[in-house]
Formats: sequence, structure tokens, C-alpha cells
Amino acid sequence: MTVSVIQFGGSNCDRDAVRALDAVGVEAERVWHEDGLPDDPSGIVLPGGFSYGDYLRAGAMAGRAPIVEAVRDAAREGVPVLGICNGAQVGCEAGLTVGAFTTNASARFQCEHVHLRVENAETPWTRAFAAGEVISLPIAHGEGRFEIDEAKLAALDDENRILFRYCDADGNLTTAANPNGSTGAVAGLCGEHGNVAVLMPHPERATLPELGGTDGRGILRGFAE
Repeated sequence: MTVSVIQFGGSNCDRDAVRALDAVGVEAERVWHEDGLPDDPSGIVLPGGFSYGDYLRAGAMAGRAPIVEAVRDAAREGVPVLGICNGAQVGCEAGLTVGAFTTNASARFQCEHVHLRVENAETPWTRAFAAGEVISLPIAHGEGRFEIDEAKLAALDDENRILFRYCDADGNLTTAANPNGSTGAVAGLCGEHGNVAVLMPHPERATLPELGGTDGRGILRGFAE
């Protein structure tokens, strides 16, 4: 299988994603957005960065790029799609998942390691973990606060579509452990059919012990599931 990592102008984690996928045994290639999506992709990554310089708002312009219509079509056909950081913003803007990501509660860019509690261990992205398990991944964003109304948040809970929540080292959901003020402490969620996932933390930056951890491997191995 070959995973297509889509590169927009301003993407800066596309190479990281390719290297990380290779590290977990998944072949990947970068695809320039203007070249279009390859026929029959086996997986798609919307990588992190600052597509179109976050002009208007993060992910807004990339979410309306022509290639994204092909991504939506592939997702409807069951192709696994993973949006990471800016890719998560793009995914929400494109309607691949509900909700939106906006300016951090701190109103500043934040780059740090955070703890995440696995909420649903039944998806390709989370099967490497147990429900309730706490993992650690880095974040690097200025617009990572997940926003959604209470009714839709309740629906996400009812449908078991929340993948990760920000927590402390013991798995407790606290204000201090929620780095950006996300509604419901949501750090990652999946689309209606489970083959699309978006998350703000960076699994591709947590695949090597020398870089501070390997918890990201379990998420990226979802493409091989």
C-alpha cells in the first residue's frame, strides 16, 4: 500500500509524515496538491504546517482546494484519511469531520508535550491502545482549540467518535491539562464512518525514542490495519 501525503503551499510536516510512516512499515509518498490525488490511493494524510499561511483562518483555503474534493470522494469510498494539526483544521473545514479548530484560549502558539486519554480503542487509529490508556504526544499550534456546540458534542460521545481527550498523567480531565481550552477536552475525533480521523497532536513527531517517545507509532500503524 502507498499512502499519499498531500503537500499544500505552507505544509511543513509532509516530509516528517513520510519518514514516520516508513518507520512503521507503511510506504508513503508526497503529493503536490496541484498534481491531484493518485488513482486508488490506499491512504491519505493531510499533514501539519501552515497551508496558505493560515490566511483567513487555519485550514480555510486548503479545505477548499480542488484536490480536497477528491479526498472527500476517497473518504466516502472507505479510504483511510488522517488529518494532523493543520491537516485536522483542513479536515474540519472540508467537512470530513464536525466541529472547528480556532485560536487557543491562551491566544498564543503552544509547543509542548501533552497527555492524551484514549477514548475509543476500536478504530484503526487507536487499536494499538486500550480504552482509558494515557499516551503522550507533542503539540505545536496556535489555533488548536476544538469548538463545537453542546448538542453535537453529546452526539460525538453517544456515537463514540471522540478518539482522544487532553488529560493529566493519571488520565484525569482537568482545566490545567487542557492546553488550548478545547471544548470537552477533545484532542482528536473521527468521521461518521470511522475511516477519517483528525487530531491536533503530532503522532509523526513521536516515533523515535531519541525524540521523546514512540506513542505516535500506534496511531500511524492504523494505515496498515
